[in-house]
Amino acid sequence: MSQLTLSPFETVRFRAHGPRQIDEIAKRYGLPADLRETVRVVSEVLPFRVNEYVLSQLVDWQNIPDDPIFQLVFPQRGMLTAEDENLVAQALASKSRPQLKAVVAQIRSQLNPHPSGQRELNVPSEEGVSLAGMQHKYRETVLYFPGHGQTCHSYCTYCFRWAQFVGDADLRFAASSPDELIGYLRRHPEVSDVLVTGGDPMVMTTERLRSHLEPLLAVESVRTIRIGTKSVAYWPHRFVTDQDADDVLALFEKVVDSGRNLAVMAHFSHPRELETDLARRALSRIRASGALVYCQAPLIAHVNDDAATWNEMWRAELAAGSVPYYMFVERDTGPYGYFKVPLANAVEIFQSAYRALPGLARTVRGPVMSATPGKVAVDGVSHTPQGSFFQLRMLQARNPELVGRAFRARYSPDAAWVDDLELDPDTPPDLAAAINGGPPRS
Repeated sequence: MSQLTLSPFETVRFRAHGPRQIDEIAKRYGLPADLRETVRVVSEVLPFRVNEYVLSQLVDWQNIPDDPIFQLVFPQRGMLTAEDENLVAQALASKSRPQLKAVVAQIRSQLNPHPSGQRELNVPSEEGVSLAGMQHKYRETVLYFPGHGQTCHSYCTYCFRWAQFVGDADLRFAASSPDELIGYLRRHPEVSDVLVTGGDPMVMTTERLRSHLEPLLAVESVRTIRIGTKSVAYWPHRFVTDQDADDVLALFEKVVDSGRNLAVMAHFSHPRELETDLARRALSRIRASGALVYCQAPLIAHVNDDAATWNEMWRAELAAGSVPYYMFVERDTGPYGYFKVPLANAVEIFQSAYRALPGLARTVRGPVMSATPGKVAVDGVSHTPQGSFFQLRMLQARNPELVGRAFRARYSPDAAWVDDLELDPDTPPDLAAAINGGPPRS
């Protein structure tokens, strides 16, 4: 590894800030009292966590509350209904923990904590016993949730896995060790890809991460290991200046040297996250290990819902040697009403940003809904004598026979999720059954 010249800030140790530090943050950065109280109330229901790098390097404190990074990490008014926010505020004022706990639990239960059948359809079982910390939705890919990786350096306010972070064990996917995973993979050689996810696996020390990755190298059928992470955006020190930064890159090299593909699935929500020298160095060091870097994020109101932002971000990803991969549609969970963008707008934003890209950046796909039957791409809108239609396609599917199949649905200016769509009556029955909640993966 090459020697680096570092500023004092770049060698700072990680420290998380949460609801208990909101007064300190407000005092340091001049956060108005009304916004501070909103954070205090909403964070009783939705997770809030931020760190010094995000606060001092990414948030534009001269543009509060409209700054997209502020919207990205600080809970906002409108993420809960006015009625629910008032109920939480009253429970806080009562100073009754049982009352507050009951109110919060009731609100969370209405926020669709595990969308798209994650718990009901994705968790594998053997002999009637569910396997903890795993999901197997697509034939070739297993998701693995190591227990020590079920937090993040900062939390995105839109995160569809918000339920992982609220301290409720009943809502959490987590595995204490990879033993069950390894046994499952040996019994299912059709699985070639393992996605290590969370939370964020990169919050783990290298030794803990090693204990979850190295056993995978003994399973010959596993050819690709993916790591889902927001760390390059929220704490690039992990790959540059942290005490075990070199060790984690050596671990990446070991995985690559074993003949596997190692893919870092980097989550960038806004081009500002790629602007710092530390983030660019982190990406460079990851790539030097032999790992591939793919970039993805959802389209979200208040943060990145315009074509210029996406075009700039995809160009920055390409310039950093990474692969623009997915523009997702925000999932129907948590503060969905605050962040959702109608599919008609999403198509227009994607196509406008895509048309202005150089050819090598046109690897990106979108807008894509990661829905119950699989990944549904919205390819465009067609206008016919019978009316206007969304042109849709199954990029990935719970039932492999549906992969690549095209279909269409009635155009609606307000539809924001697959459940809002009216399928064309001519949709083949097997495809219509899957879209409308048909049988699980065969």
